[in-house]
Amino acid sequence: MTELTNLDNVLSKKAKFIFITGGVVSSLGKGLASASLASILQARGFKVRLRKLDPYLNVDPGTMSPYQHGEVFVTDDGTEADLDLGHYERFSGVPAKRTDSITTGKIYQRVIDKERHGDYLGATIQVIPHVTNEIKDFIYSDVTDEDFVLCEIGGTVGDIEGQPYLEAIRQVAYDLGRDRIMFIHVTLLPYIPAAGELKTKPTQHSVKKLQEYGIQPDMLLCRSQTPIPQNEKRKIALFCNIREDNVIAALDVDTIYQVPVAYSHEGMDAQVCKHFGLDCGKEPDLSKWENIVNTIRCPEGEVKIAVVGKYTQLLEAYKSLNEALTHGGIANKYKVRIKWIDSELLEHNDPATYLAEVNGILVPGGFGERGTEGKMLAIKYARENNVPFLGICFGMQLAVIETMRNVAGIKTAGTTEFGKACEPVVGLMTEWDKDGAKQIRHKDGDLGGTMRLGAYESVLNKDSLARKIYGKDKISERHRHRYEVNIKYEDQLRQAGMIIAGKSPDGKLPEICERPDHPWFIGVQFHPELKSKPFAPHPLFVSFVKAAIDKSRLL
Repeated sequence: MTELTNLDNVLSKKAKFIFITGGVVSSLGKGLASASLASILQARGFKVRLRKLDPYLNVDPGTMSPYQHGEVFVTDDGTEADLDLGHYERFSGVPAKRTDSITTGKIYQRVIDKERHGDYLGATIQVIPHVTNEIKDFIYSDVTDEDFVLCEIGGTVGDIEGQPYLEAIRQVAYDLGRDRIMFIHVTLLPYIPAAGELKTKPTQHSVKKLQEYGIQPDMLLCRSQTPIPQNEKRKIALFCNIREDNVIAALDVDTIYQVPVAYSHEGMDAQVCKHFGLDCGKEPDLSKWENIVNTIRCPEGEVKIAVVGKYTQLLEAYKSLNEALTHGGIANKYKVRIKWIDSELLEHNDPATYLAEVNGILVPGGFGERGTEGKMLAIKYARENNVPFLGICFGMQLAVIETMRNVAGIKTAGTTEFGKACEPVVGLMTEWDKDGAKQIRHKDGDLGGTMRLGAYESVLNKDSLARKIYGKDKISERHRHRYEVNIKYEDQLRQAGMIIAGKSPDGKLPEICERPDHPWFIGVQFHPELKSKPFAPHPLFVSFVKAAIDKSRLL
């Protein structure tokens, strides 16, 4: 069976598909380019959808080291995905879904499952058509009334892992017709100081490689540190067989939120409309992006916040967190300067050496025992010195353990994540309710399968600071964790000055903890950073940054 189950649905829809590939080198910013193009198409009144096709063989990034892959982004429906989906949501405001993220691991898993089930009726299974059809079916899936579906192809043209994806999108152009498809290729124009010029040859070779796969790019997005002379644009257009107006300069900018404005000024969105024969109409309204950029460039002040974690050597591991703090600063018209602190450093030095000058302390999520004691020392410092504190996921769990050990006096309080604990204040939860149905996990199951993933509701204590910050009694936030604070310790925590300010609807799982005796001390089991956007900052980060600003004014 090699039929495309979703093709007929797409043929009956209006959606046009834009495929974004990358060449020359990796990490050129294809995700940011896709997100920015989506945002300016929205500013022209179009409805968009963004997707990521990742060539790696992992089923998802959930078990990959942050040092290799960076942040794992989580969607409402519980998908663990590439961090580029975070860019998509932050720039477009469109919530990502399970159908917006695919990997080679998932593709081959589906193909093999079908083969074992006998769905191919004894046929020899091959990359073409079986693997490429699965890729195409993913591209065609769950398309409704969107005007544009933007699909980013991970990796770099020429990588062996990406070849099936390039073949698949070539076939998509054949299936739907070239008038519904646009290929955008992101390249690099390196500047050679000794020669004093930009070099176009790498871009020419990259396009020729793409043409070998049967794909002729319609637009080139050229990353460059310096402006691209018109002569160079003309040369690129001639040798790469595209229109000169479709050679778009992607210059370095001082903030990523300037990118939509910069691309629009270069004519990117107008040329996309022209390619598809659409009426460009009036210029897009980019005022919200201009206001955001102006606030970032001209803040009323500066506040310093320490992030005490274990992956601080690779800041991509905390991408959404970094942006959410920036969003909190934008809302308060302040610049947030982040001081990244490796938690292991605090285990061997006086925490005050690193924390005395900061106005707020944040302990993010993480897995594993390394650096745990340093995180708890940072929490203890925040509690004792009235420094605004936000603990996220594991950061909340450690805040609870720190209170139990150092305030309640239960020195054996710990978590079963690292082995048997005398006082398992934090333990593995194997059953919980979601949307009225019981969810069951097993401690020896696959790592991703044992997690509480995706959006879950919480009910807030009406007298809590959290309730005041959110302005409502019930919230929905995204989770990614295996272990939970044990509700049976609630009374002991209260006696030690910490209240459970938010719980799961069934009352079994603590979701938010806070200290009423502290200016601002909140821990949350979920990941609020995943839902923050520059034009809709998350209320927790807005309030946290405001508390840090108030602290700075007292110093």
